[in-house]
Amino acid sequence: MTHDQKRPFGDPSCDEYAELSRRQFLGRTSQALAVTASSPAWLPRIALGKPAAAGAGPGRDTFISIFLRGGQDGLTAVPPYADPDYAVQRPTLAVPPPGAPGGALDLDGFFGLAPAAAPLMTPYAGGHLLIAHAAGSPDPNLSHFTSQVRMEFATPNMPASPTTTGWLARHLSTTPPLGAGDLRGVAFSSTIPATFFGAPGTLPVADPADIGFAGDPATGAERRGVLASMYSMADEPLGSAAASTLATIDILQAIDIAGYVPENGAVYPATPFGQSLRAIAAMIKADIDLEAAHADLGDWDHHSAQGPVNGIMAQLLDEFSRTLEAFYLDMSSYLDRFTLAAMTEFGRRIAENGSQGTDHGHGGLIWVLGGHVDGGRVLANWPGLVGGNGNLDVTTDYRDLLAEILVERMQSTDLATVFPGYTPTFPGIIV
Repeated sequence: MTHDQKRPFGDPSCDEYAELSRRQFLGRTSQALAVTASSPAWLPRIALGKPAAAGAGPGRDTFISIFLRGGQDGLTAVPPYADPDYAVQRPTLAVPPPGAPGGALDLDGFFGLAPAAAPLMTPYAGGHLLIAHAAGSPDPNLSHFTSQVRMEFATPNMPASPTTTGWLARHLSTTPPLGAGDLRGVAFSSTIPATFFGAPGTLPVADPADIGFAGDPATGAERRGVLASMYSMADEPLGSAAASTLATIDILQAIDIAGYVPENGAVYPATPFGQSLRAIAAMIKADIDLEAAHADLGDWDHHSAQGPVNGIMAQLLDEFSRTLEAFYLDMSSYLDRFTLAAMTEFGRRIAENGSQGTDHGHGGLIWVLGGHVDGGRVLANWPGLVGGNGNLDVTTDYRDLLAEILVERMQSTDLATVFPGYTPTFPGIIV
């Protein structure tokens, strides 16, 4: 199976994925969406036109949320090659040290970068990529879906929590919009992700290359007028939702995503993830007051045949790394306009299993990219690879990183609402 043919719900050797059918998964998603105030079911595909001119910026970053679904193995992506227990715990899966065939690229004398992730050396060397190791959620639950929802709701260790909104949605709800607020966030997915549940002015876009009014473009304006007239008399909340959606269409008509030409020779992978980041770059440059964007990259659940150097893990790292490098190069003149954070629901166990794979663990990686990120380093209160019941301990809570970004770059003033029951400690990642 090639990377382009990757399974939609991860490695079938994972019991959770094998037992959860597509119908069950979509049913859970539909139930979750019932608590949101997202776009109405009649939302048309959106036509995109000529890009607007870039300006000086809004004084608030666009936050880009990336979720690496399936449990990315941080001990492969950023191997602690100088830890003497690393090669012992992973006799066949350890990424070799720098200088060896297929070896890691040295980062700081202790950690390295997997060779498949070599494109990330570009923003790392530029001082704009920070890697937080042994980081993530303190929740000990190792179910993919439970861990993802709790992480996106920012309610780890709170199984009885009544929270039904995403952490980024709560930030948007407690922060005034930059503009009219018609389009504050966009998620490149077929449904609104849990991170955005309940967010005002948010929109799911399944395919950035195929959005617009269905039907003959010559009658698009007429059909828009019919919709506007039809819903102008509708009861609330449908009436205002319709008006907001049509206003969103007008905003996006100013952008030609299909014809967008990246800068500085940036080449995005021709994958859904790569094209999502390309679309986000176009939207930020168009000055449409976009405050948040979200994209997923899945299939990180490798219980067997993980392939850290030239297998499926390496292919995923290559796609992830080339996409982030392309975005960084494309946005080099706009580095003060965004902050990106990529995280996963949990890492993998320290020791490899008998199938040359890794099982669900705890501590993982969080990647933070942006012009005001104190990067070019690995942030790690390293717990070592012995103990932790076979897991890498979480020594940096993901909420600490997100909270600092929200306050320092997103003008957030209500962390108590965004992260209920938790008082963040800023680790000093923003300059």
